[in-house]
Amino acid sequence: MTGASTIIAVVGAIIGVITVIRWGWKMTMWLWVNPKRLQTALRRQGLEADAYRFWVGDLIRMVKMQQQAKSLALPIRSHDLVPHVLSFVHYITNKHGKNSFMWLGPMPRLILTDPLLIKDMFNRNYDFIKPNMIPITKYISTGLACYEGDKWAKHRKIINPAFNLQQMKILLPIVCQSCNDMINKWENILSPTDGTCEVDVWPWLKNLTKEVISRAAFGSSYKEGRQIFDLLTEQAELVMNNVQKHQIPLWRFVPTKENKRMKAIDRNVEATLEYIINKKEEAMKAGETTPNDLLGILLESNLKEIEEQGNKKNVGLSMKDVIDECKLFYIAGQETTSALLVWTMMLLSKYPDWQARAREEVLRVFGNKKPDFDALSRLKIVTMILYEVLRLYPPIVRVERYVEKDMKLGNLLVPGGVQICIPILMMHHDQQLWGDDAKEFKPDRFSEGISKASKGTPVAFFAFGGGPRICIGQNFAFLETKMALSLILQCFSFELSPTYSHALTTVITLQPQHGVQLILHKL
Repeated sequence: MTGASTIIAVVGAIIGVITVIRWGWKMTMWLWVNPKRLQTALRRQGLEADAYRFWVGDLIRMVKMQQQAKSLALPIRSHDLVPHVLSFVHYITNKHGKNSFMWLGPMPRLILTDPLLIKDMFNRNYDFIKPNMIPITKYISTGLACYEGDKWAKHRKIINPAFNLQQMKILLPIVCQSCNDMINKWENILSPTDGTCEVDVWPWLKNLTKEVISRAAFGSSYKEGRQIFDLLTEQAELVMNNVQKHQIPLWRFVPTKENKRMKAIDRNVEATLEYIINKKEEAMKAGETTPNDLLGILLESNLKEIEEQGNKKNVGLSMKDVIDECKLFYIAGQETTSALLVWTMMLLSKYPDWQARAREEVLRVFGNKKPDFDALSRLKIVTMILYEVLRLYPPIVRVERYVEKDMKLGNLLVPGGVQICIPILMMHHDQQLWGDDAKEFKPDRFSEGISKASKGTPVAFFAFGGGPRICIGQNFAFLETKMALSLILQCFSFELSPTYSHALTTVITLQPQHGVQLILHKL
């Protein structure tokens, strides 16, 4: 027995040593060998970066620069956002030029600013995929937005009917009702003496778009939907406040208060969504409801896909898939629209001549009547203004892609294992692409449409992404913004309050850090 025990102990020790060696080798490859190999491959092509720092790369400096930038407000009339919002990207490109890269921990991230290369990359969505998310981002980035390949194609096909133009017409009264409710509340707080009031419009606009997407997505279950969105709002703030920490390997296992809260919110949201989905399915089967909300149309489209495909494997969406798409309704339908609306009102307050031109157009087209679907498309000046807002203050300031194997992109050979960063905000402010007035608010640059707005290239505008993965909800967001803005312009003029601080932050989308305080004047 003693001899057998000795042999077992020796074998166990050998296995333990081998395991430690293998683990050590994998860690060495991940944290040193591969980063140095990729650094060499990129520098051979004339791409520059600061030297790789073991394990953390540029993360510590990145966090520090972002915190410093966040603590400062911009001059009230400045639109020079890049140093403030994309502080580290701005630092790297200023130091090393546009052909540069940075370090996200042990992974190099190539900064891509050539519009033609970006267009090519967006069109090749099977070659240039979204990067594997760090686990924390899965709490808010779910559904169609994060899938790849055939799974992405299947989800896009099933979800498409929920965002066609006919469905947009059905949803328009929801936007109108919710916006009128908000306007009525504003009218109730006006001063009886001069018909004015000071309002921080940011929380109001967030509540407006939350109300709209709650009703649009869940129909009669919108109150439960609002509870979910309140939780997801808290979740988004937790994720964005902790995302840099979670890029440090193994940090997600640390039982911090924030990590525990994010897991609890996720469990709560998924349980509530599953209850709403089951209730909707039962009501549809019993003929008690028609699928005229986004969830109902999604479930109907999913059932149709399952019936058409028969007994094939992996057909249709699972319950988890539907839950994830419901989460995405919130991110796509609420965050981006509220950001577009608040920056539009802020800019029209700074530029009263454009506010007057927009109001004159709205009154000419609609008078004091409720805006209708077909006439909204005739608002040329309003459309120009919204495009210029999306250029100067894009809701999504950057997007990332990843290559799993060596991939040719123009004259570049992007090595497998490299991330690509497309700094949309930087592209939209580039004077080489938009002219010397790139940092100025000039909506008339879009007078002949997007393709002729930029200088020398028709593909410098990426507010909604591009290629096959272009934002599926862009029509809904644009329609909702046009409707809301038209109704507000019919009722009020507005100007910036002296209390407004021009500070910005990124919580999924580009947002005002301290709100947007306006003085409303009843017309």
